[in-house]
Amino acid sequence: MPGENLSRDEARERAALLSVDGYDVSLDVRSALGDEHPENGGPRTFRSVTTIRFRCNEPGATSFADLIAPSVTAVSLNGKDLDPSEVFDGSRIVLEDLAADNELVVDAQCAYSRTGEGLHRFVDPEDGEVYLYTQYEPADSRRVFANFEQPDLKAPFRFEVRAPEAWTVWSNGSGELADGTWRFAETKPISTYITCVVAGPYHYVTDSYERTLTDGSTLRIPLGAMCRKGLAPYFDADDIFLVTKQGLDFFHEHFDYPYPFGKYDQAFVPEYNLGAMENPGMVTFREEFVFRGKVTQASYEGRANVILHEMAHMWFGDLVTMVWWDDLWLKESFADFMGTFANVGATRFKNAWITFANRRKAWAYRADQLPSTHPITADIRDLQDAKLNFDGITYAKGASVLKQLVAYVGQDAFLEGARRYFKRHAYGNTRLGDLLSVLEETSGRDMGAWARSWLQTAGVNSLTPQVLLDGEGRVSELAVVQEAAESHPELRPHRVAVGLYRRTADGALERYARAETDVDGPRSIVTELAGAEAPELVLVNDDDLTFCKTRFDETSLATLRAALGEMTDPLARALCWSALWNMTRDALLPAREFIDLVLRFAHRESDIGVLQMLHAWADSALTHYAAPQWREEGTRLLAEGASAQLYAAAPGSEHQLAWARFFARVTDEPGFGLLTGLLDGSTTVEGLDVDQELRWALLDTLATYGVVGEKELAAELARDDTASGKRHQVRCLAARPSEAVKAQAWAQVVESDALSNALVEATIAGFVQPSQRELLAPYAEKYFAVIERVWDERSIQIGMDVVRGLFPGLQQSPATLEATDAWLTAHEDAAPALRRLVLEARDDLARALRGQACDAAASTG
Repeated sequence: MPGENLSRDEARERAALLSVDGYDVSLDVRSALGDEHPENGGPRTFRSVTTIRFRCNEPGATSFADLIAPSVTAVSLNGKDLDPSEVFDGSRIVLEDLAADNELVVDAQCAYSRTGEGLHRFVDPEDGEVYLYTQYEPADSRRVFANFEQPDLKAPFRFEVRAPEAWTVWSNGSGELADGTWRFAETKPISTYITCVVAGPYHYVTDSYERTLTDGSTLRIPLGAMCRKGLAPYFDADDIFLVTKQGLDFFHEHFDYPYPFGKYDQAFVPEYNLGAMENPGMVTFREEFVFRGKVTQASYEGRANVILHEMAHMWFGDLVTMVWWDDLWLKESFADFMGTFANVGATRFKNAWITFANRRKAWAYRADQLPSTHPITADIRDLQDAKLNFDGITYAKGASVLKQLVAYVGQDAFLEGARRYFKRHAYGNTRLGDLLSVLEETSGRDMGAWARSWLQTAGVNSLTPQVLLDGEGRVSELAVVQEAAESHPELRPHRVAVGLYRRTADGALERYARAETDVDGPRSIVTELAGAEAPELVLVNDDDLTFCKTRFDETSLATLRAALGEMTDPLARALCWSALWNMTRDALLPAREFIDLVLRFAHRESDIGVLQMLHAWADSALTHYAAPQWREEGTRLLAEGASAQLYAAAPGSEHQLAWARFFARVTDEPGFGLLTGLLDGSTTVEGLDVDQELRWALLDTLATYGVVGEKELAAELARDDTASGKRHQVRCLAARPSEAVKAQAWAQVVESDALSNALVEATIAGFVQPSQRELLAPYAEKYFAVIERVWDERSIQIGMDVVRGLFPGLQQSPATLEATDAWLTAHEDAAPALRRLVLEARDDLARALRGQACDAAASTG
């Protein structure tokens, strides 16, 4: 649609012209039930009637409201009926001759979504029940009701919803059912993208939270948690409420601003595109956080982190919101940091900073080396830019930089700054300067230079130690060399800890000296460590104080090759693993050497989250960075190593489960017998519970290699006839090694929009298999022929899934790079967001080829 991609300039002009006093939104979703195929052949729709009261500071001016809908029945502006065919173009409603005070009423037929954008409709295959929920960020509330879709036009909202009789409906405010209609309390002023409606026969559990505030009053917050009825047997609401209460205690203690949105519901919903969304009073999560089978503590820690991340948004993002998506970091970076900060400070997950250092920052390091990297405060020209900027820079790098900011200004000054920020800007909108000004007040530091270096430039620095010894074997000079990529040459000020390690008499690798120092410029001397005994390992950025790629001198690298498993400190060990993985991605360490390190030392890893990350990295190293001629050998080594650790792990332990899943993912033909034996019960591993989720993991590999086919997968679906089972079956069906299967999967995703977002994701995941490179080769040319059409015709979420997921990255040859470059050259006028996705995929491919060359050289060197 011509006006669907709202630009920043348009948003600024509208915000300068209009202010909004309130919304009344009435939805009728009774049409959600009934025949799956509407009689008219068009999309299934629901009625949406919206009344907007707003002011215009230039009477007589023209503006527009946003709405994406199949049809508009009626439009009235200030009591005058307008012809919908004249004022509505499919995405905008033109508003002419505005008065000083205005009332707009729009009666529309809006479409239910099957892509997770707008009002998503899901039919549970297990029992036929229908579930609805909304997801809007950054700009999909206009698919549900007419509005001014930009974050700085905040307003109070009143929702009412007519729904099927047996349903319950939830929204941001508390609600009551009267005369067949659910009516909800008016919200505080909030942005359109965080309004929410959830409706259906959800399984709902309640609890409550109380806290005595500093003024002596009592704050009472009703708590609720919900999921589909089919997931109710697995729903551990008690643990969800425990983390929720711990988080509310933590944020009240540190923010000194009472939770401002009344109730606190949390809905775990099907076919969700995101991890979660911070709708005030009605947080939505992907239902995969309801665990159907045995998972490791890393999964529970991850869920707790997301719960706390979304809770932090109630202050950073909902109470105080960025003016435009340029400052998305003002909410996402803070929530990402606060999620881990609160996890460590309030819950049982005291090692969450290890997970952050090892897993979360890996996402940031990758994103910051892509050609699409950007400053944390980004240049967001329009809504398509905004959609793609929910990335590793905005989240994980931003959180890493905030962690350094806390060290820079001090935790007390940082939190006092946050408290002043909330009180000063409650229910308003802010920019970068608003936050920096309060931090300058509380810390006494000039934040300008820090912001310019860390928030307004892109790229990641590398820090490498240089050690000189004197004649007595002591450190005469220890320096830290800072480097930057040629494309982003900024050398930043870093506050780092430098740790010196050596082996003890019993072989343990332990730190014996540490110094915190400022690294600024190309070379910095750590004077505090002069005279120390010679180290076997120097770890720059010990304790993970800054955001950088850590490198090693040759002595340190040799020590890690010999004794990484002997390192006793789990955070230091995780940082070393992360550094070694970055070296592998940067073609400084051969993939086979990284895999060897995993095989020799991963079983010594005590932190289950780090172990699972190592499994993922080893798999990725084999798939992308190992020389093609070594892949068969590498597969054999990984399969044998995983099998050995599966049997060696403590029976029933989460480490055993992690090794079982890794073995299922990497095994080759000799291991198929074990997989089939575990499935049919003829083989057992002591302590290993082959539950339904693990069964699907085993079947995934067997289907990929053609050991099981459609018949066996149908039988498994009959055993697990649920929404989760259907997604697993769809993925396994698309994974089968057949030309006909691949052609069908391609057509289902690319040539049809019949599949929901979750089944598109499952089909793509099954279609792309590293062991099927030759089978997938013909689709490289097809990919470049269709992606622009797909981008133009499908929703942005589906477009992103297709462009990212089907890029021929497994066709690892210069020819694929050339084809990518040819497409980019021929499509310079393509949507910038589409070009960004292709550029990112190209960079991953080029990086893989460099890694393979490094690995191949290792076989001859």
